Amino acid sequence: MSQEAVMIAVDNSDFMRNGDFAPTRLQAQNDAVSLLCQVKRQANPENTVGLISLANTEVLCTLTSDMSRIYNRLHLIQPKGGISFCTSVRIAHLALRHRQLRHQKMRIVCFIGSPIEDDEKDMIKLAKRLKKEKVNIDIVNFGEDEVNQKKLLEFIDMVNGKDGTGSHLVTVPPGTVLHESLVTSPIIAGEDGGGALAGSGLGLEFGLDAAEDPDLLYALRVSMEDQRMRQEQEANVTSGSAPVASEALLRQALAMSMQVDPANIDPSPIDLANMSEEDQIAYAIQMSIQAQEPEKKPDEKSGTPVRLHYF
Repeated sequence: MSQEAVMIAVDNSDFMRNGDFAPTRLQAQNDAVSLLCQVKRQANPENTVGLISLANTEVLCTLTSDMSRIYNRLHLIQPKGGISFCTSVRIAHLALRHRQLRHQKMRIVCFIGSPIEDDEKDMIKLAKRLKKEKVNIDIVNFGEDEVNQKKLLEFIDMVNGKDGTGSHLVTVPPGTVLHESLVTSPIIAGEDGGGALAGSGLGLEFGLDAAEDPDLLYALRVSMEDQRMRQEQEANVTSGSAPVASEALLRQALAMSMQVDPANIDPSPIDLANMSEEDQIAYAIQMSIQAQEPEKKPDEKSGTPVRLHYF
């Protein structure tokens, strides 16, 4: 299976408090994202995954092969505000462009459980950009599925173009188990129904057929993953949590693409209203990077503000 760099966009809006997906939309989404990360990791050990939020458009975790970092950030997410679909996807795309392994195929997976307020023309323009840049995108539409269905279907059709393959829209109705629907969807099962889950070897270690009993397999995998995470967290407490070198390099690449030194922070107020859309996107990435960097010492001086540019 080919190597992928995957940015997962998670919905963290106020709508995620709803309980039509037990226990809440947010928790159901977390379970589905955890499963997806397991599949990607097992499918190819060189696959990398990053995490970005749809509300407040924050890069929660840069691309990494260490899935425990994804899980740790995932469980810290709290619902707040509304989503910005186009802006989040653009930022995810920019992060993918700075992947370390250039031969990795680029993919974005969006979980959307809130109404999309973005203009349809902006979404079509974005879809054309993704198609041109050869970025596949999978969308899991749940919770507000009827409201978003038309917009998202047109968006995916535009990304796929004449071929009609590569990107997928999976709509999950209320009352179902989100991660179970994902197991049998093209996002995990592949377009031929056999793909990522079977090819990942998730069932082989337990002597199970992934297609016959995905629920049991998922429960076993979650149990093992929880145990592994606890062991890693205990090891981190003992040895101390040092920054991962690959993450530092990727942050530097993102900063260089915006011509900004992450150590330099402009103390002056930012007037978002007078910034172009591209500048707002780049500024959002800059803030996400700075939020994850250690605080500066009092004697460090701020750098000169630099105008940001997307692409």
